[in-house]
Amino acid sequence: MGNTAVRRRHAGFAAGLASLAMALGFTAVPADAAPRPKVDYVAVGDSYTAGTGAGPFQFSFPCDQTPGGYVDLVGAMGRVTLIANAACHGALLSHESTVPHSLDIPSVQEQIQRLTDSLALSEGTELVSITAGANDVGVTGVLIACLTQLPEVCLLQVKEAETRFLELYLNLKEAYVDIQGSAPEATIAVLGYPRLFDPSRPFAGVDPAILRTINAAIDGLNTTIARAVEDSETNAVFIDVNRRFAGHEVNSEEPWIFFSPPTISDGNLVFDDRNFHPTPAGHQAYASALISTIKPAQLVRP
Repeated sequence: MGNTAVRRRHAGFAAGLASLAMALGFTAVPADAAPRPKVDYVAVGDSYTAGTGAGPFQFSFPCDQTPGGYVDLVGAMGRVTLIANAACHGALLSHESTVPHSLDIPSVQEQIQRLTDSLALSEGTELVSITAGANDVGVTGVLIACLTQLPEVCLLQVKEAETRFLELYLNLKEAYVDIQGSAPEATIAVLGYPRLFDPSRPFAGVDPAILRTINAAIDGLNTTIARAVEDSETNAVFIDVNRRFAGHEVNSEEPWIFFSPPTISDGNLVFDDRNFHPTPAGHQAYASALISTIKPAQLVRP
């Protein structure tokens, strides 16, 4: 008889909770409920977005991509669907740039237009990521000059790169606005570039002052990118990766940035295409930075 009373009290208590839940608008979720929708994700940009450094370099004219980069890692999340990655190794924001470049490689402007035309980038897109700008200021020329030429040649290259910051700023703003125009509901994750060197450690006999100069130039590049984000009046968010890469520079004990010494072919220095790009661990750091800053699961629209 005592057990019967307890069961009645339990039944009454459960009924009371059910009534309270209905009054508050809570409903039970069936065990076979449909899975929650995923975030539609699209990427554009240069070699960092294209995955360079994540594995053996992939030659695929005119757009080189390497599987396993940060875009692929983000796309492999349970709550994200990677619709398209249009990024290409060597891409500039615009073919109007005065920096020597291949006209065959789709620029970021062309990437955005092609994605828009194909509806891969649309009102349904919730997340777009972009890493771009380094090529537009001639970063490759700066690195080659600073690591192989006299210090005064390096400084001249750095100054020339800095003269391109204004043009870069304007082109970046235009890119963010174009992305937002095609995907008005999307959050635009704009990832910066890591400092490459630890000046307190040796690197190929290069003067530490030169390493500091290169890092300062990268800081200037990131500042320009961040300012373009702020002034674009879009849903763009700048993501600084420097803290994550601290202690993992090219010349650190555990580098997350790839470097292989140049070889000589026909009397010319030949650099590995992966040099100064994230390693697999570096791309994981990029993916983690994006995920922890943007939190894609919060972008899902009902």
